[in-house]
Amino acid sequence: MNLIQSPVAVIGAGTMGSGIATVAARGGYDTVVYDVSEQGLTRGLDTIRSFFEKSRDLGKLTAEEASAANARVRGTTDITDLATAGVVIEAVFEDLAVKKELMGQVESIVAADTLLHTNTSTLSVTAIASGLKHPDRLVGTHYCNPAPLLSLVEVADGRHTATSARETCIEFLRSVGKTTVVTKDRPGFIVNRFLIPWENSCIQALDSGLGTIESIDTAVTGALGHPMGPFRLLDIVGLDIHQQVATRLYEQLRDPRFFPPPMVERMVSAGDLGRKTGRGFYEYDNTRLFGS
Repeated sequence: MNLIQSPVAVIGAGTMGSGIATVAARGGYDTVVYDVSEQGLTRGLDTIRSFFEKSRDLGKLTAEEASAANARVRGTTDITDLATAGVVIEAVFEDLAVKKELMGQVESIVAADTLLHTNTSTLSVTAIASGLKHPDRLVGTHYCNPAPLLSLVEVADGRHTATSARETCIEFLRSVGKTTVVTKDRPGFIVNRFLIPWENSCIQALDSGLGTIESIDTAVTGALGHPMGPFRLLDIVGLDIHQQVATRLYEQLRDPRFFPPPMVERMVSAGDLGRKTGRGFYEYDNTRLFGS
């Protein structure tokens, strides 16, 4: 039984937002996806639908389950449509001013007991919550990307987050099949403190000729036990997103291991962002973010 009142609202229909919405709908929640762009919203809803179709084709969901999950999702460009949500998950790009403004808007239209989550790992949860009249209700949740495929979510309190808000957040995440770890409100949390320097090292190894894209990915999956290689993962995340996250962490930590290598700038400038553009480290016949 779901612990949180439906619907779940997700703000942002990009890679992360569509992934989180997929998780909520698959978990049995009516889900509304909000985006300011009609085009972006359509693309995000297409991504969600494609994921359920792929899951059906692979036998991970029955045809009935896939159809029901897809039927639980709807989109909107009107933020007031989020007013009845039991939980609102903000998943827009990593811009503090934008996140603060959005969460302030949301707080003004939802019920007093609606859960408010911000998906971030590079920005301060405390700073995002400072735009709220009641900062105790905001919890930081970092869904590992791709959200529908990876089970881990990092949970971080802001300075004024209520213990009850965090505990209810964890209950919700477990109800959609997620494993949670609680971490401090620090740049990168746990995962990106390790992941970003490692991905940068793999990119540098490729650029220096140490190995090919395929050989490095094979070495990582075959010897280190990772479910996918760094370049497959970067193509799903998007080179533009990696660049943004790495740059923000470098700006805060001033550790050169976080600074994105020159190859990242070249690929972003060329528009080779990964699966969503059809070309990144690999080339793709389709741009479904969660396809094979």
